[in-house]
Amino acid sequence: MIKFLHTRIRVSDLDKTISFYEKLGFKLTRRTDKSPAGNQLAFLELDGNTHFLELCYSPDYKVEFPEDLMHTAVGVQDIMTYCDQLEKDGIEVWPGDWREAFPAGTKNKMAFVTDPDGYEVEILER
Repeated sequence: MIKFLHTRIRVSDLDKTISFYEKLGFKLTRRTDKSPAGNQLAFLELDGNTHFLELCYSPDYKVEFPEDLMHTAVGVQDIMTYCDQLEKDGIEVWPGDWREAFPAGTKNKMAFVTDPDGYEVEILER
């Protein structure tokens, strides 16, 4: 059986990005100051998941990518409570009217946040 193990993204500030994803509920499980290729790596995971988010930093690499190139997504039990906490932690949740966008009975509740390098994280109520 083939398993999907991790997704790597390049970041411009490893500590700042780790802090951002920890506010989303990720936990730092491993950090390497120098990989075989010379990068600094951090592996983050969410409880109950086997897929990791690998953050890759190199001072020689400028992080640039086209807008809306890719995004990640997380599923949460209660999107209102989760996003309220993110806003209390200083993270902007968008679109700005995300609370009003969920009429009574709506099943597909979603919102977004943007990490320090511009990667979007979609938040879905599951």
